[in-house]
Amino acid sequence: MTTVLEVQNLASGYGEVQIIWNVSLRLERGKLTSLVGSNGAGKTTLLRTVVGLIKPWEGRVSFNGQDVTRVSAHQKAAKGLVLVPEGRQLFTEMTVYENLEMGAFTRRARANFKKNLERVYDMFPRLKERSGQKSGTLSGGEQQMLAVARGLMSDPDVLMIDELSLGLAPLLVLDLFQILRRLKKAGLTMLLVEQNVQMALAISDYAYVLAEGKVEMEGPSRQLARNEHIRSAYLGI
Repeated sequence: MTTVLEVQNLASGYGEVQIIWNVSLRLERGKLTSLVGSNGAGKTTLLRTVVGLIKPWEGRVSFNGQDVTRVSAHQKAAKGLVLVPEGRQLFTEMTVYENLEMGAFTRRARANFKKNLERVYDMFPRLKERSGQKSGTLSGGEQQMLAVARGLMSDPDVLMIDELSLGLAPLLVLDLFQILRRLKKAGLTMLLVEQNVQMALAISDYAYVLAEGKVEMEGPSRQLARNEHIRSAYLGI
């Protein structure tokens, strides 16, 4: 298997407060990897550090064999390392179509704009129906669909999704996880941060469990789903 993204001994935080402690993880091409853990475990901080929104204190980030540790978030996106942030962060006064256009800001994305637009409209027909509607007037589930679709418009090599199911109705969550299955089948490499541990382990190939800013456990997702500690601590079994 080819490693697309590798994080080695990463440490970061805010101000003088350290949140991430010597975290290492790797993403294999075409695989869906999940990063799970309780609230406050440091999952979002880790993603923000990997993508370049927070400067790492220590460690290294390699993407497609290149050291991108100190590369800006904008440059990483141009290389194909794309984050769908927690809380969606849409341009609420802009239409659905305009938000999708904003996703295709890199040279590689602009070159494939038409193909990617057809793909996201095929995956999210509701967005096609609402293409002229302001994104701020969409339902929570539709906004999350748009956030993922905007990420796909960036033509990512790796798509990182922060808290896909947060605050959504169960049926919408199932719809979104089906989209992840389609993307995985199409060969997209993904890193999913998700509080719904059961769903994350069910859909992913490999998983990391983060606790207090450190990797507590890792392994094939099916194996972790059978682990007694995981079952009692995160699955309520």
